[in-house]
Amino acid sequence: MTDTAAPDLPEQMPLGRSVLLHLAPGALISAFYFFSTAPAVQRAGYPPVAALLLGILLVLIPFELGVLLVVGHRRNRRFSLQGIVLYRQPLPWWKYALLIPAFLVWGGICFVLLNPVEGLQAAAWFSWMPAWSLPASQATQYAGYSRSAALVTLIAGLALNGVAGPIVEELYFRGYLLPRISRFGVLGSAALNVALFSLYHFFTPWGNLTRVLALLPLVYTVARMRNIYLSVWTHVGLNTLGMLLSLALIAGQ
Repeated sequence: MTDTAAPDLPEQMPLGRSVLLHLAPGALISAFYFFSTAPAVQRAGYPPVAALLLGILLVLIPFELGVLLVVGHRRNRRFSLQGIVLYRQPLPWWKYALLIPAFLVWGGICFVLLNPVEGLQAAAWFSWMPAWSLPASQATQYAGYSRSAALVTLIAGLALNGVAGPIVEELYFRGYLLPRISRFGVLGSAALNVALFSLYHFFTPWGNLTRVLALLPLVYTVARMRNIYLSVWTHVGLNTLGMLLSLALIAGQ
């Protein structure tokens, strides 16, 4: 099989519009985080990451799910994702059992091994950003805040950053945007989607290399197999494991 898009292409989106839809929600989340919510959240006694969780609840989910529902209503004359969220080709159970753990392990390796690199990049290139927004280890990002504030933040994080946010992001980025640039081929569309998805995290620019390396094999497989469930479960798994690690560290203190 060649590394090209299948002949039955879904309706394609102009590149400029695709770039805008990839990046716009990240720009809105960043504005919400830096200029509005994070200072207020800290004054209330909560760590800055709580502001990002509010960004997921009040910006990410309404914007991305809203786009899907509006486009779905325009197409189906009702609020439906039918024909909007694509790449739902079924796979045998054993492929899920084989691939999802492999992607989780690969993603975990990338995030652990490249964590020191992210810190160096942040210090070298992004020291102009607010100090409270720069990378912090799982053990220190809640330092100076009450145990109750940290636990509330982490429990909210499990729901929003662990489950709800990743599901909506995968529906939007891999189910809606990725198929509509499939004219660039499997590898080309996956690489473009991953690069733009990484850049969309304007609030953590030092993580771009990590995200690209961690996600490119996954998104390539999603595009090749036309199955977003692989990325939904992997994304939920990676984020949930990260939140559980933080919760275990705080609970043990």
